Amino acid sequence: MTRRGSSGQKISKVCLAYSGGLDTSVILRWLIEEYGCDVVAYCSDVGQEEELSGLPEKAKATGAVDCIVNDLREEFARDFVMPAIRGNAIYEGVYLLGTSLARPLIAKDHAKVARETGCDAVAHGATGKGNDQVRFELTYQALAPELEVIAPWREWDLVSRPDCIAYAEKYGIPISATLKKPYSIDRNLLHCSYEGGILEDPWNAPEEEMFQLTVSPEDAPEVPAEIVIGFEQGTAVSIDGEALSPAELLIRLNALAGSHGVGRVDLVENRFVGMKSRGVYETPGGTVLHVAHRAMESITLDREVMHERDRMSPRFAEVIYNGFWYAPEGELLRRFVDDTQVNVTGDVRVKLYKGNVIVTGRRSPVSLYDEATVSFDEEGGYDQSDATGFIRLQGLRIRGRGKA
Repeated sequence: MTRRGSSGQKISKVCLAYSGGLDTSVILRWLIEEYGCDVVAYCSDVGQEEELSGLPEKAKATGAVDCIVNDLREEFARDFVMPAIRGNAIYEGVYLLGTSLARPLIAKDHAKVARETGCDAVAHGATGKGNDQVRFELTYQALAPELEVIAPWREWDLVSRPDCIAYAEKYGIPISATLKKPYSIDRNLLHCSYEGGILEDPWNAPEEEMFQLTVSPEDAPEVPAEIVIGFEQGTAVSIDGEALSPAELLIRLNALAGSHGVGRVDLVENRFVGMKSRGVYETPGGTVLHVAHRAMESITLDREVMHERDRMSPRFAEVIYNGFWYAPEGELLRRFVDDTQVNVTGDVRVKLYKGNVIVTGRRSPVSLYDEATVSFDEEGGYDQSDATGFIRLQGLRIRGRGKA
């Protein structure tokens, strides 16, 4: 019996978010077999690089009527990565949100392509245990609520990746995953992530040959690299004086920082759906940008503005992680962050050495740092005797408590 959409209507044409990996390759064929529909494969280029080679041919060989690949690299870096850097958005103090930031953009363009190709529904390969299903579907609901959503991992009887591998073999679908090495890889301009398989045991150390963007810090060069990153209103715009687009800048930083072992993270995070998950991440360029941006803010942001932004940063990260980029609170927080960044302009010098990012200098034409005021060698317009009354006022409640 042919499946129908959640509304009970026959699905004639589905636009599938397709990567060419194990899950979506199987899903493509499964949609054809189970729904009896045409499938348009859709892939967004957010920096996967070699993973896109031969993708349209593979999709059509698996049964797709068309395969559309859109280059979103500049939009991803400009409109998603850079706002997160400006907002110091780091989930649970560690994760730099590489996957989380890509999903709303992919889903937005996915919905656009679905409409343009006359599809009744969209489908994705996110599992029922993960965060991506939420990120994709909240975006569809915000931007294209009329489209049906098919989430095969919540419908089919394939309960594991070994099941998917067996299904692919049954239909002659070429895949790269194997039963021996089944962990999942997600790569884009900002990061490369690894999860599943042998990594599901949080005691297992990741295999060195797994990493794609970084060398081991132990094997990094003995001589450090020093670079200057230029910022304009909180956004990185240049390296060593050379103006670069957001995507070009990330690519350059990834290569340089990765060669010095910068950006590896191994963590157990709290998924939005309620479980803990172990992930290993490489974010070389993003790590450098976060450190440099923070240094830039240190001389250009007013103290109280910085502290208010810092109070909001964990919430901003949480909103991104949980998939609410296009929700009212996501839009509000981005506006708030951008308002704080008006004067975050200047240069930061950093040294890259064996996995470390070390700030060695910062300068700005709108710096709030006054060397004369802070100097121990001159008065600089600061009357030190004023501190007496300041301290007594601060201690008023403390002295009263001591007398009680």
